[in-house]
Formats: sequence, C-alpha cells, structure tokens
Amino acid sequence: MKKGLTILALSLAVIAGGALAKDEPPQVDSNGLHLVEHSKLRLVYKLPDATFSQYDKVILVDCYVAFKKDWAQDRAFDAIRVTPEQIKTVKTRVATEFKKEFTKELEKRGYQVVPDTDAAKDVLIVRPAIINLDPQAPDPMGSIGDSSTFSDSAGSLTLFAELYDSVTSQMIAKVIDPEADQGFGGQMMRQSEATNKLALDRIVNKWANALADHMSHTAKD
Repeated sequence: MKKGLTILALSLAVIAGGALAKDEPPQVDSNGLHLVEHSKLRLVYKLPDATFSQYDKVILVDCYVAFKKDWAQDRAFDAIRVTPEQIKTVKTRVATEFKKEFTKELEKRGYQVVPDTDAAKDVLIVRPAIINLDPQAPDPMGSIGDSSTFSDSAGSLTLFAELYDSVTSQMIAKVIDPEADQGFGGQMMRQSEATNKLALDRIVNKWANALADHMSHTAKD
C-alpha cells in the first residue's frame, strides 16, 4: 500500500472541509462508507457493521502535512520571508511529532505500532494527513525568523485519516476532524516552537485516544 496520501484522498478532504462549513455531509461516501451519527469527532465514516475490536496492532503510515492555502503570504512580516525550504522543515517536524505522540498514546493504551510489513488479521492500517495547518506564530516550530506573536491560541489544523484492514486493504473508516488550540482559558501568550508543540501534542493525543476507544469498545460512536 502506498505510504503517501493520494491526490484523490486529499481532494476528498478539501471537499469535505467545505461541506463542514456550508452543507450537510453526504450520508454515504463514494467508498460506501456511512456517516456515523453523534460522533465525538466532526466527521466519521465507516463501513456498515465494521468493528475494530479484532485489531490490537496498528501500522501508522507517515503523516502527510499541508499548510492552509496562502499561509506563508498571510503570515508574512517585514523581517520574515518564509522559504520553501523552511516550510518543508516545518512539515517534517509536524509529521515526526504526530507519529511520535500518536504512537506513544496508542502504546499507553496497550496497542502496538508495528512496521508496515506486518500485515495480519489483527493489524489496522492508519493513513493520516494534517491539512489546513494554520499556526498563529510567524515562527512555527522555531524555524523561521526571530519575530514574536501573542495570541490566545497556537492555531488550527484538520485531521484527515483513512483506516484500512491490513489483509484485504479495504478501507473501513475515514475521519475528518478540524481542531483549534484552546490555549489556556483565553490567556494571551507568546506563541513559539514550545507552544506549537504542546498544542499539537494535545490534539494528537485526543485523536489517538479516540481510535483506542473504538478498538477497545469504550466508544459509543
């Protein structure tokens, strides 16, 4: 199975993102997945009668990362010029942090993250992407310039994840969940590499625990 997020999948994520803001999402998607009502995440689709309890291991594909359109231009400051190399560095750091935190949370819950060669009936494949990454700081993850931004939130991002059975390669679920950092009760803070990392970790932990809940039968959605 390819490690990268497909162009089709990314297009679906962008389309779904628009639907979140304007229209009711479809009840059934093009893959035959059905919308899960009353989910704790914004949009969850899964195959009818699909279960997750048979999985106790996860293949976690490297996370694809995409900034919000025109982020670099919107966040430009006189003293800061964001280069493609810097954007690439930030993407790599976000993807690495995502994999580290997601793996840590799953393992805390008793689920093993295994290499992508370990397909088996008890192994679930998770293919994640972070899209619309919109950090408030002009210096996300500490790689750009020397300017400061004060805000009550580190920013926002959207998870688009596809879940596959590792033996059949059948997609059994899809998640689209936009999240914004809630900060510390509205308190204005200097946003930096450290605050971006803390915010990302909090959100990734939520996503990892949502998956673990489904795999352990503790979720009702």
